[in-house]
Amino acid sequence: MNLKVDYRDLIKLRPITEEDYGYVLKWSKNEKFCLANDWEINRNEEELYKWWLYCVNDLPENLIRMGIEMENKLIGYADLVRVLGNKAELGISIGESTLWGQGIGFESSILMMDYASSDLGITTFSAETHDTNIRAKKMLDRMGFKEVSRIGVEEYLGIETKLIQYILSS
Repeated sequence: MNLKVDYRDLIKLRPITEEDYGYVLKWSKNEKFCLANDWEINRNEEELYKWWLYCVNDLPENLIRMGIEMENKLIGYADLVRVLGNKAELGISIGESTLWGQGIGFESSILMMDYASSDLGITTFSAETHDTNIRAKKMLDRMGFKEVSRIGVEEYLGIETKLIQYILSS
């Protein structure tokens, strides 16, 4: 029997911190995660640490990154990119690949969009995913995003694939 877990009350968004680096280091050693998120495999730990410090302390004004926490453990992050006026691009990354496909990305995206709407006045969200990323496409469809274009090509899981752009307006 396969019971679906309701993650709504189990996950929360919070600011990322330097102390989260241990989780990020673990994700960087997961080849599946790296391939899915365009991270360099076997990345130099010192370089990764510097990048994480940049994410914590020096992100540009048009990028907001929040940690996704479950059971007091960082399991991913959510981004709002190109925040401009009432528009932003939503990005989500679940670092624990064992948790993929369980609805955590969906619930985290809803939390991030609720934050963006209530605290930042965002009313229009864009998103982009790879044509072969079936889980992300289903998630965006379930959230009400509409496909608006197919522009660009990028590597996903080691295979060059078309990019799909989406929009959701409230």
